[in-house]
Amino acid sequence: MSILNDLQELEKAGVISKDTATRIESYYKGRNDTSTNKLFLVFGVLGAILVGLGIILIIAHNWDELPRGLKTGAAFLPLLVGQALCSFTLLKKHQNVVWKESSAVFLFFAVGASIALISQIYNIPGDLSSYLLTWMILTLPLVYVMRSSMVSLLYIIGITYFASETGYWDYPTDSPYVFWLMLAAIVPHYYLLLKKSPHSNFVRFHNWFVALSLTVVLGTFSKQMDELMFLAYTSLFGLFYLFGTSKFLPDRTTKNAYTLLGSLGTVIILLILSFNEFWEHLIKKDMFLSEISVAPEFIITIILTVLAMVFVYERFKSSSNKSISPFSAAFLLFIPVFFIGTFSPIAVFLINFLVFAIGILTIRDGSNRNHLGILNYGLLIIAALIVCRFFDTDLSFVIRGLLFISVGVGFFFANYRMIQKRQGND
Repeated sequence: MSILNDLQELEKAGVISKDTATRIESYYKGRNDTSTNKLFLVFGVLGAILVGLGIILIIAHNWDELPRGLKTGAAFLPLLVGQALCSFTLLKKHQNVVWKESSAVFLFFAVGASIALISQIYNIPGDLSSYLLTWMILTLPLVYVMRSSMVSLLYIIGITYFASETGYWDYPTDSPYVFWLMLAAIVPHYYLLLKKSPHSNFVRFHNWFVALSLTVVLGTFSKQMDELMFLAYTSLFGLFYLFGTSKFLPDRTTKNAYTLLGSLGTVIILLILSFNEFWEHLIKKDMFLSEISVAPEFIITIILTVLAMVFVYERFKSSSNKSISPFSAAFLLFIPVFFIGTFSPIAVFLINFLVFAIGILTIRDGSNRNHLGILNYGLLIIAALIVCRFFDTDLSFVIRGLLFISVGVGFFFANYRMIQKRQGND
């Protein structure tokens, strides 16, 4: 690094002292070691995956020619190798992150391969859902024994796939309620990561994986009243946004997984509901209170809404600034609009007004914070609303064209004013 090469010259010229030069050198060498460790970690995990897959392919190539006893031994071989590597790591390399992650990932896939091979050798009946469930339960201890964040991420993928297989592709057989217990089992590891390494890449990946997993799996509980899932999803996205900007998450920026997914999800849901078709269907549908109160969609909606309202209360209680983002309050405003829509077509107008208000307030927030990204996000929301109405109304092409021109001029003018304001401050 060039700065390290100049240290001796700066020291001789009297610009810095010898002690300062030593500390600068130690700092940059420490930074290089960290980068090297991250690189080793990535390649170590990839190497473990490739070695595991290679062993499986070699065995699979000669599988039909092997006797049952040898097949059984071959099925347990990756498992034994993985356990040996993990044991060696715990005894000799317990401080080495690369060894811990690599050996844990290898054993994770070895467990899955062994289960599949033994089932095939002895013709053990079962489906993909039960296979994934067994695999994830058996590998969960690896997360805590090896303290492996990579296995934790793979585990989240596995339980999401299990829930999707059970709730979507095996529909309408069952709802994957065990998913919540399995997700709760990983929460202690996630919490420790947030406390010990709040700005690490593993935390960022966990944020995305958990948020996406919940978004995907929530739809598997739609069984009786699909319409109520819109309430559930708006509450979930509101909860995401509130959690992403709360004191519980160290990275409280507009760029973390929860705030991004919460705001985007809210806007997408509201834009979908800004069309007439859904509300026309809702008015015609007979919805009785006795049926709604016992529907799983309603119960999940209540739970998510209460959790989100707890975060709203905490925000008002702990913050001196009582203002709240439109993405945090959208789920509260949507609830009465939804129930109005069960008997009145005015809900369509209210939804469109809500989306427009969110766009305007976002533009205002971006302007106040001198943030071009937030400003343009608000403009994009309004542009998306106009595009939706382009296909949904009987307005003439002249008026539609004027609307698009207005949005384009708005984009240019707002960005120009923001840039001028920044230059004026400089």
